[in-house]
Order: sequence, then structure tokens, then C-alpha cells
Amino acid sequence: MSIEYDEKGKFFTNVIAKIPVHATIQTTMQLIQGNVYVRKGERLKDELDRDEIFLAVTDASVLDVNGKAVFETSFLAVQRAQIIWVRPDEEEPEDK
Repeated sequence: MSIEYDEKGKFFTNVIAKIPVHATIQTTMQLIQGNVYVRKGERLKDELDRDEIFLAVTDASVLDVNGKAVFETSFLAVQRAQIIWVRPDEEEPEDK
């Protein structure tokens, strides 16, 4: 990771600050619950609109039709083309 400094000593990195949003994701075959990371000041929808092939989900649980976890993992990459809908499990604040 490279760190650059300006003339006032302020530093810049290529790290993008994100906050976790616990969400439920319906794909063509599974229901997934976990954390999707959203850039500060943006909405979950903004993250979904990014031009990337996969959506990273942490602390993920893949659920069966009865809502029972059949698989759990600390990281899951979900192909965006397979996503039918996404719902934040908590309402996002209005002041974002």
C-alpha cells in the first residue's frame, strides 16, 4: 500500500472507507444473509450499481427454504448477474 503526503502533511491512501450493512440477498438459487460493505455517504443501491462482476459478502449464511443455515462462511463472492433482489436488514439512515 502506498501512502502519499501533501505539503501540509495530510496523507492519502488507496484504501476506501466502507461501512457494513447487514443484508438479505436472493439469488436465482439461494437466500444469503451477511454483510455488504458500502462506501461512506452512499446507499446499498449505489454499491449494487457498481460495474463489478462480484459482490463481496462477509459473515455469510446460505439459507434453505425453511430459513435454516445450510452453509456459513466468513467470505462469499456473489455473482451480481445471479442477484434477484437485495434487502437491508436494518433501515438505512436518512441523513446519509
